[in-house]
Amino acid sequence: MNMWNKLFGKSKSNCLPHQNQVIGSDAMQRAKLALQQLSCNVCLEENKVCKCDQSFESCKRVAGADEHHAEANNSVTHSVINMTGMLIGLGQLSTPYALETGGWSSAFLLIGLGIICAYCSHLLGKCLDKHPKSRTYTDIGHNAFGSKGKILAASFIYMEIFMALVSYTISLHDNLATVFPGIQLKVSWAKLPKSQLLTFIAVLVALPSLWLRDLSSISFLSFGGVLMSLVIFISVACTAIFGGVKLNHTIPALQIHNIPAISGLYIFSFAGHIVFPNLYKAMKDPSKFTKVSLISFTLVTILYTSLAFMGAKLFGPQVNPQITLSMPPHLIVTKIALWATVLTPMTKYALEFAPMAIQLEHNLPQSFSSRTKLLIRGSVGSVLLLLILVLALSVPYFEYVLSLTGSLVSTGICVIFPCAFYLKICWGQISRPLLVLNLTLIAFGTLLGIVGTISSSKLLLKNLSRAHSLKNMNQVSHTCQ
Repeated sequence: MNMWNKLFGKSKSNCLPHQNQVIGSDAMQRAKLALQQLSCNVCLEENKVCKCDQSFESCKRVAGADEHHAEANNSVTHSVINMTGMLIGLGQLSTPYALETGGWSSAFLLIGLGIICAYCSHLLGKCLDKHPKSRTYTDIGHNAFGSKGKILAASFIYMEIFMALVSYTISLHDNLATVFPGIQLKVSWAKLPKSQLLTFIAVLVALPSLWLRDLSSISFLSFGGVLMSLVIFISVACTAIFGGVKLNHTIPALQIHNIPAISGLYIFSFAGHIVFPNLYKAMKDPSKFTKVSLISFTLVTILYTSLAFMGAKLFGPQVNPQITLSMPPHLIVTKIALWATVLTPMTKYALEFAPMAIQLEHNLPQSFSSRTKLLIRGSVGSVLLLLILVLALSVPYFEYVLSLTGSLVSTGICVIFPCAFYLKICWGQISRPLLVLNLTLIAFGTLLGIVGTISSSKLLLKNLSRAHSLKNMNQVSHTCQ
């Protein structure tokens, strides 16, 4: 931990969403930042001493500050590390599959979406320039369209968190059986395959973390997000260099009929805009936020594109929607990558649920005791996690669920909403070319979202129907025997 502080600076407080620390990957870190903000808001509204290592008066000064916070001291380099680390996540598992499925020309779509998402992060910075008191993505939605904008933004945020958790659980299910290939697991009263039993046990192991009330304990679970993602990337590279697998497969030029489905996978890879306002507020010089976005998205796009071509060339048409499942099982780097993929979801459940849990607890009647609130909070979290488990086991199609999440939710958060918020907030100062550009992006995002949602939904339903038919045939065959 001391070395971590020396490298990236010491945080003066755990209360502020713009504290000086490295942010981990993906939806886990979006939940973490929402958790920090919600916890401070609860302290303020309930007139209590802040439980996140910050006094009430200090939190109050943050909430009422009219100018950029004095403790916002992140440099450009630090902000780039934060944003890059946050963007790298679950999407990297599927980029080789997406490139192989769509053809090497679909890399232009991947790069293009990276450019568009970088531009949209710039728009969020412009919206924050107009309203310095705004601190979160939902604040920008409120400034643009009032309470309806705030509710819409919050709904999409929680929907993305929920659907991402389903995808993580599917990934957990798919990789666990590979991690424990020789284990014999049978429960007489549970007629479930080994992989489902392992997933059920893993979720039960993670379940008690939802009852944690101490915010520092929950935040501790977030460490290692970037590390796990980098381990996976390095493992794939090592497979190409030392694993005896040659980069000799030919990637199709273009498979246009698959583009709608894989567009959701690509857009999900860049999903992270809901925490960009927090990163903006953390900067010592917010005017350089656009520079940070350009550098971060360039690095992430290069990493994704490199991993996509590397995975597709290594494994060709046999590449799995999760690149870790295509790697040779006998290699030590494969085992490391599989464990990284398995452990990551188990650390996310408490952190992902924390913002909703704190809000739920805050909305309960004040007459309820702390113990009663904790019981309700933990029970709701447990039920929600079990529901996620049931959905993941019922719909075990990682690529289609992830694609649906990207098309249905992430497209709105990353492209449509930022452009719409910018047009509404800065309407009187937008030139005609910018107006046309943003309206075009809204139309493009809407089209991509609709087409991608329809395509991924059809594929998901088709595979569910096929699995149901196979199950019925097996039952009939078993009965005949």
